[in-house]
Amino acid sequence: MKKKFNKPGLACVLAITLLVLNSSFTNQGNKSANEKAIKNYYGAYEKKDWKMLSAILANGFTFTSPNDDHIDVKTYKKRCWPNCYHVKKFDIDKLMIEGDEAFVTYNGWTTDGKLFRNTEYFTFKDGKILQNVCYFGPGVSFPNNTKK
Repeated sequence: MKKKFNKPGLACVLAITLLVLNSSFTNQGNKSANEKAIKNYYGAYEKKDWKMLSAILANGFTFTSPNDDHIDVKTYKKRCWPNCYHVKKFDIDKLMIEGDEAFVTYNGWTTDGKLFRNTEYFTFKDGKILQNVCYFGPGVSFPNNTKK
């Protein structure tokens, strides 16, 4: 009679390996979707395209900065979106994504050639941006800033 392959320990190791691999592939999928959302976020400002931006904002989106405390999307559009008309481009310097969180440090260029450098912390839900917390860097703290 042939001996059957019956090793419960080996089955557990195989199951755990498959779970880890699946988790790894899922995180890579999230990373890819979240990276795309970040690039589209800045791209929307460069293109002055509110529809593009609003499509990647999750329900319940909030924005926080030294000037704003967890403002909702309606307030964000009124208070922050007008900055797009003063933004020429963004150059992402650092992008670190871990699961549904990301940090981005970028150099932004205004339409009149001024540099501003910020770091932003993002959280995501289902591939959309749920939260953006902006930390102003040196220089022009935000494009609509009229301080010289």
